Amino acid sequence: MSAPRQRQRRANEAIREVVGGALLTELADPRLQMVTVTAVETSPDLARAKVYWTVLDPKRADGAAAGLEAARGVLQGKVGRALRSRNTPQLVFVRDELQDQARRLTALIDEVAPADSFAPDAGDPGEPRPDGTA
Repeated sequence: MSAPRQRQRRANEAIREVVGGALLTELADPRLQMVTVTAVETSPDLARAKVYWTVLDPKRADGAAAGLEAARGVLQGKVGRALRSRNTPQLVFVRDELQDQARRLTALIDEVAPADSFAPDAGDPGEPRPDGTA
């Protein structure tokens, strides 16, 4: 895929700000609490916009997805007014699972190598300490 053009980059940022701001301050749906827009990717003709989102608690992801779908019309209207273009991009909500993958990876690392095994004073007993003592 080619790099987005300047027009696409501006639209991506504007859509991210509009949708993120609406989720934060304007929509009262409790399913949308703690939903964060992580990125937006528009098509070259700006007909479609993939809105990537994540939620703090993975157990609430299904409810958040349903809330986003329910709010699609309102959010598209806000995006259309903000972009002031001839056509409003059709919003497609895609869950960004990077946060969940990072949590799983961190849990695996903690399981294999607990954090206290990397304590700064847990060095080799024969190795001199920074203060010069053994």
